[in-house]
Amino acid sequence: MKGWLFYAGLAVICWGVVGLLQKLGTNRISSQSLMVWLLVGFALLLPWLWHGGDVLQINKQDAAIGLLSGVTNGLGSWFLFLALERGAKASIAVPLTALYPLVTIVFANLFLAERLTALQWVGIALAIIAAAMLSYETDSASAFASERSCV
Repeated sequence: MKGWLFYAGLAVICWGVVGLLQKLGTNRISSQSLMVWLLVGFALLLPWLWHGGDVLQINKQDAAIGLLSGVTNGLGSWFLFLALERGAKASIAVPLTALYPLVTIVFANLFLAERLTALQWVGIALAIIAAAMLSYETDSASAFASERSCV
């Protein structure tokens, strides 16, 4: 097994748990409060991240890219929290927002001249179809959900 695959698997597990925790959080506190506590959680990781010693040994352009990455990541999280706070189901909103690699693909195509194979395009089409199917609800399904929440 490739070394990176282990870490990718851990990321999937962590992000899977995070989707549940985000919905539980937005059921109890505001999206702004949850965002603050998310940042506190990130801050708790700083001692382990700082361990390498090369954190500050980068040029201004790389630091700007890192900061911009952090800001856009934070905004994405906050927008997801707002969606959950405003009633989105975690089982729909979290997987739907997990389609963000599609934006990365477009940008990589435009700015990095990366190209996809036909099979990869099929995978993208299937991901979009899956997202549409996942977000579709019939009237009877939403009525059933309303009845369950009233009980």
